[in-house]
Amino acid sequence: MALAVGTDAPKFTAKDTNGNTVSLSDFAGKTVVLYFYPKDDTPGCTKQACSFRDAQSNYQGKDIVVLGVSADDEASHQAFTAKYNLNFPLLADTDHSLIKAYDVDGGGYAKRVTYVIDPSGKITHVDATVNTATHASDVLAALGL
Repeated sequence: MALAVGTDAPKFTAKDTNGNTVSLSDFAGKTVVLYFYPKDDTPGCTKQACSFRDAQSNYQGKDIVVLGVSADDEASHQAFTAKYNLNFPLLADTDHSLIKAYDVDGGGYAKRVTYVIDPSGKITHVDATVNTATHASDVLAALGL
């Protein structure tokens, strides 16, 4: 069961695609689209990532940060990012701490769930029925953009 709208987003720290340490607190004052997905370079996950890549210009200039999260490691994220020219960070959750904190454990992988976290750290939108091809535009619509 996904976390409920209105709850405080669990704080986290993880390594991104390039090995940089990223924390939720780094994005205070911004809206964070935190999307969980099962595995790099699989058909549905690729469609979903590419939808965010292609819509990135719609997110820029609006204080919105997109972060993808899976249990894959940094090397996998680097290859996935390079192969599809992804223009946003992926977080490596190899110890499943984010997956557990956000209640998206699918038994060894992350369930496909997206959280929108407002600038104050509250969850304002949850999408647990993701359409991978249109996901980025669906999130924009949920944000009223």
